[in-house]
Amino acid sequence: MTDRLVVIGLGYVGLPLCHAAAQVGLSVVGLDRSEQVVRGLAAGRSHVDDLTDVDVAAMAAAGFRATCDPRVLDDADTVVICVPTPLSPEGGPDLDAVVSSLTTVAAHLRAGQLVVLESTTYPGTTDEIARPILEAGGLTAGVDFHLAFSPERIDPGNVQFGMRNTPKVVGGQTPRCTEAAAAFYGRFVDTVVRARGTREAEMAKLLENTYRHVNIALVNEMARFSHELGIDLWDAIRCASTKPFGFQAFYPGPGVGGHCIPIDPNYLSYKVKSDLGYPFRFVELAQEINAAMPQYVVQRTQSLLNDRSRAVRGSAVLLLGVTYKRDIADQRESPAKPIAALLHELGAEVSFHDPFVETWTVGSQTYTRVADVEAAVAQADVAILLQAHTAYHLSDLVGRSRLFFDTRGALGNIDAGHVDRL
Repeated sequence: MTDRLVVIGLGYVGLPLCHAAAQVGLSVVGLDRSEQVVRGLAAGRSHVDDLTDVDVAAMAAAGFRATCDPRVLDDADTVVICVPTPLSPEGGPDLDAVVSSLTTVAAHLRAGQLVVLESTTYPGTTDEIARPILEAGGLTAGVDFHLAFSPERIDPGNVQFGMRNTPKVVGGQTPRCTEAAAAFYGRFVDTVVRARGTREAEMAKLLENTYRHVNIALVNEMARFSHELGIDLWDAIRCASTKPFGFQAFYPGPGVGGHCIPIDPNYLSYKVKSDLGYPFRFVELAQEINAAMPQYVVQRTQSLLNDRSRAVRGSAVLLLGVTYKRDIADQRESPAKPIAALLHELGAEVSFHDPFVETWTVGSQTYTRVADVEAAVAQADVAILLQAHTAYHLSDLVGRSRLFFDTRGALGNIDAGHVDRL
């Protein structure tokens, strides 16, 4: 049983993993290349939504420490790599951080260690990229050390499902590698699901997010033509949701955000095209539809203003909620960014409010954060709800507004002449 854990990458995936492992008594060290992150954790400050400063203090009390020194790998029984994999210019994952981490681990690798990759990537990465780097020193995966892939399933801001009660998929280079990884995660995760191998575990993550990506694109496309046909799609979804089998509700919105949905399916599309030579058309079409939603929101805003004899140029437009997800501070890939940029290009006077964001810059433009959201709504020519944070008292905001555009279906069946829904 392993007790000494090093987690490489202390972001929204790695830090909660450290927290969960420290809670069950493992000796945990976080390794990160950012001195700012390391200093912040040493001072007891959390930089991710799902952990508080109190959580960081509890981790420290349990022995957790963060460092930039890779020599901590010498004493590790288990190493888990949780570094980011953004999109490369070619459309696949940028594996620079993964390769750098693997190279560092290889320099300190010893017999008996377990190395797990959690960073999302295309199927084959663990076997084709990770294994050769780690084996370069003479040790063999599955014989001298254990190698596995376990996709991260962190859902920032989810108060119902966290590290403990979200099943963990693991797939090893060999069956013994799978069992070693399962034994490790089983110490702080209730359910461990064993995949046939690393490729199946890698594919499972991409399947999950491609499923969501495609279905979100479906309802986004339906939202556009439903508006033209005079159909309340939100009500149609409500009715369809009463079927107890064969249907899962997805909802339209101003675009998709975060690291997973707009990014991960492209890894699979890249792998299919690069290895097999043909496109993954579902993903490419879904990407096209979802990426067009910010432009559609701006077009609808133009139409709403035009109906009231107002031009976009010179109009005061207030954006409510600029994070990618409700009740968190994470702005990664938020559709609010292209919406703000497009409105700014059209000459609108754009301001914003978000209870989780103090300053907001898109490109070279920094937007004004209003202090009094109720007063700002009353003064704006149009208020656009992009993220329905629970801190917003929507009925009050709608009542004060001149024109209110709800892109999240948060207003239910409110029927008012100055209110419109996506």
